[in-house]
Amino acid sequence: MPANGITTESLHRQHRINITTINENPETTMPRPDGRADDELRPITFERDYTEMAAGSVLVTFGKTRVLCTASIDESVPRWMKNSGKGWVTAEYSMLPGASPERIDREAAKGKQSGRTVEIQRLIGRALRASCDMRLLGERQVIVDCDVLQADGGTRTASICGGYLALHDALTRLVQNKSIKQHPLHSYVSAISVGIVNGVPVLDLPYVEDSTAEVDMNVVVLGQPGDEPKFVEVQGTAEGAAFSSGELASMLALANKGLAEIIDLQALLVMDPPAPRVLGR
Repeated sequence: MPANGITTESLHRQHRINITTINENPETTMPRPDGRADDELRPITFERDYTEMAAGSVLVTFGKTRVLCTASIDESVPRWMKNSGKGWVTAEYSMLPGASPERIDREAAKGKQSGRTVEIQRLIGRALRASCDMRLLGERQVIVDCDVLQADGGTRTASICGGYLALHDALTRLVQNKSIKQHPLHSYVSAISVGIVNGVPVLDLPYVEDSTAEVDMNVVVLGQPGDEPKFVEVQGTAEGAAFSSGELASMLALANKGLAEIIDLQALLVMDPPAPRVLGR
């Protein structure tokens, strides 16, 4: 349950936008499979310190999608960064075999990662690095592992949102342990999917919508509560039909609304610091 009883439903009411600015003919809008409004996020939860061994860990849920994010600290940096005075943040991503109705083969058994896996973990790493002052981190590396326990659309965006909180808690513990003087994260990182389904722009697509969407887009931003977010990455693809600049603007408006709700939720959560922990045991 989110901190202080705050839910994504209450944040949705605070950030409600007039859907007629997105869809000029709202009476033609078909109900979404889960009954949500077109501009409404799925229920979101972040369960911090889900595991005890990693420096930071979060179980994040977006509807039925569940991802375990852990942040581990390595007191060294990649060889090419030695003596630079800077740290590094990277990410790895995987889907457990039982994450979907049909079993997913373990990539380790195949001996190589799929192109999709490589693309997603690079996206997660880029997003998290954008929020971090590497000089404040010092010459150490943080590896954020995102393991999908259950996939129902939006696994990469959920991984970024949960991975940020796991990274935040891990770095908070470095400050608590006096390993670093100042927290290296300068912004919140949030990510969400938007798309066009049956001609209508919608926010936060589950698999049933994502698999039939005419347009699929993922948006990643840096931000602070109440401030205009800054884009880290926008990935948009015409899966079934090309889209206009007006439709792009509509999707970005939906994304910004959802992203603001997620940033508000992240900000509320980190107001309560994680319990101090001896790292490296």
